[in-house]
Amino acid sequence: MPPTLKIAPSILSADFGKLNEEIASVESASEWLHIDVMDNHFVPNLTIGAGVVKCLQTKLVKDCHLMVSDPESLIADFAEAGTDYLTFHIEACENPEELIAKIKALGMKPGISLKPKTEVSAIEKYLDQIDLVLVMSVEPGFGGQKFMESALLKIQQLRKLKPDLDISIDGGINAQTAKLAREASANILVAGNAIFKAENRLEAIREIRGS
Repeated sequence: MPPTLKIAPSILSADFGKLNEEIASVESASEWLHIDVMDNHFVPNLTIGAGVVKCLQTKLVKDCHLMVSDPESLIADFAEAGTDYLTFHIEACENPEELIAKIKALGMKPGISLKPKTEVSAIEKYLDQIDLVLVMSVEPGFGGQKFMESALLKIQQLRKLKPDLDISIDGGINAQTAKLAREASANILVAGNAIFKAENRLEAIREIRGS
């Protein structure tokens, strides 16, 4: 059995001018909070840093997704900011084992993310060292992109390799694609526009959860 299903609203789609209010509006129906960190280098967009994460007022698990070229330079700041899970891209890391060890040493749980064109084989040897794999179902960098079904096969492969692993999917998740992701055995569903742009956010979360 895969781990418990969790919903992780992505604040990339929230109103940054009232971020804590936005988080409060979804907190009661969610388990995690997904925080996209982009450096305008690894991906063509610039978002937030550890200083903003430190200011977030939430009881949700803070899952920071580093879409940056030099993740190692940032991990101490994110640990100090109260990050629970710190996920880096395998495509941006020369020595994953060393980075995983540093993340753990700073009291966070390590995760690895895969771009759509990166195969599961690229991270297979690290699965026993990490707590989370984040499968991108869009090209990282911007919200509102169309869901890529190729991500579903990766989730199935990962679940077979490590049945108790937290497997997250991010990109184009809504009520319809969430059903596909759940059937493929993803247990963390990251959604931005489908939640924060919805007229009824709590209802949108229920639909994504399939309940």
